[in-house]
Amino acid sequence: MPNLPDAVLLSIPAFVLLTVVEMVSYRFHPDEDAAGYDAKDAATSIGMGFGSLFFDLLWKIPIVLIYSAVYELTPLRIPVLWWTVLLMLLAQDFFYYWSHRGHHVIRILWACHVVHHSSRKFNLSTALRQPWTSLTAWPFYVPLVAAGVHPAALAFCSSVNLVYQFWIHTERIDRMPRWYEFVFNTPSHHRVHHASQGGYLDRNFGGILIVWDRLFHSFVPETDRPVYGLTKNIDTYNPLKVATHEYVAIAQDIRAASSWRERAGRVFRGPGWQPAAAPVGTAVPVAGEPAG
Repeated sequence: MPNLPDAVLLSIPAFVLLTVVEMVSYRFHPDEDAAGYDAKDAATSIGMGFGSLFFDLLWKIPIVLIYSAVYELTPLRIPVLWWTVLLMLLAQDFFYYWSHRGHHVIRILWACHVVHHSSRKFNLSTALRQPWTSLTAWPFYVPLVAAGVHPAALAFCSSVNLVYQFWIHTERIDRMPRWYEFVFNTPSHHRVHHASQGGYLDRNFGGILIVWDRLFHSFVPETDRPVYGLTKNIDTYNPLKVATHEYVAIAQDIRAASSWRERAGRVFRGPGWQPAAAPVGTAVPVAGEPAG
């Protein structure tokens, strides 16, 4: 098994230090146009981050078992060399794009990812607001393991991707050089991703690279100042409620649904999906009764 470090665990001291530095910078150099920091919001984000470390350890057990089984079954093997690791990073970033996009357009996946978007602030502490139900992402990376990528190498690439995304959660950086903005994900691109305006919704899904969004027509540049948060914000700083509120909403919608088709839609359609309204004068069947 390749001996590769967990980049996230190694970076925790830097995450904390840089978050404190940014927080202090707003104290001495406030920006009236920026969302800035709120003590309760930042505490919730940091608490969600530390909580995710614990829950991720639990979810890793079944994921490692599945990936290990796939790796043993495939005859393919990709050696862990410096240049193959770079290719693995590129491939992992490609599949991350589709995982991220999927977590925005399928509601049961959104229930996990919505946690990261639930803050109405956008700063380095927001990067730490991670879900506690990250079991939903593993299917997207099965093709990499089936192609011969060792699960430990995939875990390393995933951790590098997550570490990269930490610094793009800031309003303190306006724009990077033009060539960098064209290829890589940047604070400007990611501010769009966290915005709740209609034209910015479900855009800029890239992890390290923004080229996937350009290729698959999900890229939007930052023009208007973003308004952060959800289209329907939650008014709570309770980490447990932040972590589970969308699952609760899904359960309530399923309970209130009038048909199995609607129940399936509430789970597998987009987060804002609503069943088609019945034509005027059409009787709506009661759940469990035939449509006539």
